[in-house]
Amino acid sequence: MNAFSNTAAVAPAFPAASDERLLIPPAVEPRKTGTRRLALGRTIPFGALIGPALLLVIWSIGSIAGLIDPRTLPAPWSVVGTAIDLIAEGKLQHHLMTSAWRAAQGLVFGILIGTILALISGLSRLGEAIIDGPVQIKRAIPTLALIPLLMLWFGIGEGMKVTTIALAVLIPIYIQTHSSLRSIDSRYVELAQTLRMGYGEFIRQVILPGALPGFFLGLRFAVTYAWLSLVVVEQVNATSGIGYMIDLARNYGQTDIIIVGLVVYALLGLASDGIVRFFQERSLSWRRTLAD
Repeated sequence: MNAFSNTAAVAPAFPAASDERLLIPPAVEPRKTGTRRLALGRTIPFGALIGPALLLVIWSIGSIAGLIDPRTLPAPWSVVGTAIDLIAEGKLQHHLMTSAWRAAQGLVFGILIGTILALISGLSRLGEAIIDGPVQIKRAIPTLALIPLLMLWFGIGEGMKVTTIALAVLIPIYIQTHSSLRSIDSRYVELAQTLRMGYGEFIRQVILPGALPGFFLGLRFAVTYAWLSLVVVEQVNATSGIGYMIDLARNYGQTDIIIVGLVVYALLGLASDGIVRFFQERSLSWRRTLAD
C-alpha cells in the first residue's frame, strides 16, 4: 500500500484529454524559397530610354546655365533645328539612304560568309584545320588597319567600302556561331544516333537550334561593327553618306551638323540592335533565362 502510494506521489500528473494539444509541437511552416528575389524582377517600361533621357536633361541644363560653350556643343534645340533644315532640304534623307545601302550590303555579305565558314569549320575537323587559322589571324588584325591594302586592291570606290564592312561583320558571326556549334552537348548527339536520325534531320533538329543563340549574339556585335566601319569608310573619297556629311561639316566647323550625324548613327545602331533582339526573342522563345 505504501509502495503504491509512494509511486503515485512521485508520478507526474498527465494532462487531461482536452490538453493533449499541448504535447503536440507546433507545425513548422515550410520556409518560402527566395527564387523570385534572386531574379531581375519585372521589366521597367521604356527602361532603355531612361539613360538617354537623363543625358538629354543634363545637356539641356548645361546649355541653359551657360556651362557648355555652344561652339563646342550646341544646345539640343539648335541641333533639332539643324536636323529639320537638313530634312527640309532633302540632304539628310539622301545621305541616310546611301549609308543604309552600304551598311546593308556589307552586313549581308559578312553574315553569309561568316555563317558558311562557321558551319564548315564547326561541323568538320578538316574544315576547322583549313578555315579557323586564317579567321583567327584576321581577328587579330583590326579591320580598319586593312583599309590601305583594300584601297590598293579594290580602289577607293564602293567595292572597298562594302568589303571593309563585310570583313568587320564576318568575324563576330564566325566566332560566336562556331563556339555555339562546338558547345552543343554531346548527349544530344548520342540521342540523335539512338533515334537513328539522318544527317539532314540532325542538322535541322539539333545543330541549327544549338547554334542559334551564338549566331544571334554574333549578329548583335556584327550590326554594331557594320556601323562603326561605315563611319570610317565614308570619309574615304565619298561624295555622299552620313560619314561624308560629318567630315564635310568638320572642315567648315559646323558642330551642329556633326551632332546630327552622330545622333543619326546612334539611332540607326539602336534600331538595328532592337530588330535583332526582337527576332532573337521570337526565335529563342523556348529558352528560359534570368531575364524571363
